[in-house]
Amino acid sequence: MPLSIDFANLHTILATLYDDMQPLCKDMMDVGKGLAGLGALFYVAVRVWQSMARAEPIDVYPLLRPFAIGICILLFPTLVLGTLNTVLSPIVQGTHKMLEGQTLDMEQYRAQKEELEREAMLRNPETAYLVSDEEFDRQLDELGWSTIDTASRLGMYVEVGMYNLEKKIRDAFSSLLELIFAAASLLIDTVRTFFLVVLSILGPVAFAFSVWDGFQSTLGQWFTRYISVYLWLPVSDLFSTLLAKLQVLMLQNDILELQNNPDYSIDNSNSVYIIFMLIGIIGYFTVPTVAGWIIQAGGMGGYGRNVNQMAGRAGGMAGSVAGAAAGNVVGRAGKLLK
Repeated sequence: MPLSIDFANLHTILATLYDDMQPLCKDMMDVGKGLAGLGALFYVAVRVWQSMARAEPIDVYPLLRPFAIGICILLFPTLVLGTLNTVLSPIVQGTHKMLEGQTLDMEQYRAQKEELEREAMLRNPETAYLVSDEEFDRQLDELGWSTIDTASRLGMYVEVGMYNLEKKIRDAFSSLLELIFAAASLLIDTVRTFFLVVLSILGPVAFAFSVWDGFQSTLGQWFTRYISVYLWLPVSDLFSTLLAKLQVLMLQNDILELQNNPDYSIDNSNSVYIIFMLIGIIGYFTVPTVAGWIIQAGGMGGYGRNVNQMAGRAGGMAGSVAGAAAGNVVGRAGKLLK
């Protein structure tokens, strides 16, 4: 059962939202200019007074700092945000191309595997009628109407019904995991967009505060946090690429076994696929931590703790869903056998 939600379009909407919200930082530029101007006045006055009180020559170079920050505030959308996004966007584009390539290969191999699985069942007379209506009708026509043949007819109907039920439940459960997997990626991208919008809109104010004594570290923290949050999407795409490559390797192995091993059971492969989907759902919540390894951004430890707690809840929920679905399959199969 394919997903009915276009998650790729939702990610595009988030990117468009960020671009549409960027002009709002201009509303904060006036506030930033006022704070920066007042801070520059005190900054220069204190240092000039200290030099005069000590009868020392005035060092002009350190006094240029507030004026440089003021220029950044005046040209914040283009000079600051434009430069950062231009430098960082190739990273996002590169990782996204990697993901698209692996996803395309995965879809091709998945279609090939499903076709080979159907062909393998058709070659076996004991399973051919489960996937082919023509074969089912043919075997029914060969049976007579004796007591044994009637029991065989009922057994065939029960087996076909049980097979279709198990397949529908398995497909529904896989679709549910894929939905949660895609939703986890969308959650990371949504929080990332929110953080970037806040940092962008209030960026001029942060720059203005960095002019004041005691707040100089604000400028460096703003840059590190912006870059760290911006890298969430490339790290998320790399994680998705890793999982897609893993699925491609699993599909290649299944295709090879189906082509060369007539006794190969595909059920084990489906179980491994579900396990890795659960791992992927939990793994998405480690993206902020991994991005923090690339650019160390302080002050985000509380969010990291919340992410870890959320990952634990997601893992417990996914495990509960897996157990419930497995129990449902076994229970319904048992009823049909009775």
